Amino acid sequence: MYNLSPIEPVDYLIIGHLTQDMTENGPVLGGTASYAARTALAIGLRVGIVTSCASDIALDSLNGAAISMRASEYSTTFENIQTPNGRIQYLHHLASGLDYSMVPRTWQDAPIVHLGPIAQEVDPKLARAFPDSQVCLTPQGWLRTWNSDHKVHPTDWPEARYVLENASAAVLSIEDVQGDESILEDMLSSIRILVVTEGARGSRLYWNGDLRYFRPPEVPEIDPTGAGDIFAAAFFVRLYQTHDPWEAARFATQLAANSVTRPGLAGTPTIDEVQTALLEIIPKA
Repeated sequence: MYNLSPIEPVDYLIIGHLTQDMTENGPVLGGTASYAARTALAIGLRVGIVTSCASDIALDSLNGAAISMRASEYSTTFENIQTPNGRIQYLHHLASGLDYSMVPRTWQDAPIVHLGPIAQEVDPKLARAFPDSQVCLTPQGWLRTWNSDHKVHPTDWPEARYVLENASAAVLSIEDVQGDESILEDMLSSIRILVVTEGARGSRLYWNGDLRYFRPPEVPEIDPTGAGDIFAAAFFVRLYQTHDPWEAARFATQLAANSVTRPGLAGTPTIDEVQTALLEIIPKA
């Protein structure tokens, strides 16, 4: 365990690996858990992270969050290579799996629980473990696997129906399903609220049979890394606060758009950006 004395209740619980991503400038902290935690902190929530990583990973950028950590020999480590035909991703190391036994008792009734796997590390049974919480998903890590040379590629998600039926909302990228609309249609039969992000084109939100598109404002893009995770965390928090998916998507769209103007974790929202996004209106296309 890490940074858990005393173990206080949290408002937003994120379960997923913190990663050590390989870049030209050396290893940097990444993973859905990092971006989601910093976003929820900026909005003003008490944040808990359940994760597994090596003891030497630098966690200074997560100050303010409480972390329940299972020690692992390695931190989950990704390498992304940009090519003319798109991104090639490699998974060099994988930390230990995550299950309910790692969740402190005082976190088990957190108002918002975000399951954010990045490499098949989150036990699908966790979707049913928080009956009094708003359980939310970013299922990217259940939709990909890797081969013997560590190259990451898409895969089927056999537990999809079980997990989705026990969740309040899910956010995923169109890239997570390789643009296959039939996969999205199958998901929609199991969950009431589903958001599909589409990079600079924004997102589409399905809610009880209705569909709306949300287009972001035009901004200079420096680095889109983590924008989808920032969108998801902002959406889940605002959904809990308002019970209005349309408003949650509007709010999340603004913060995700801001994020691409700065590199890496620096793209997570500032307190001022959160306050502005609560007031600004952006058009729905």
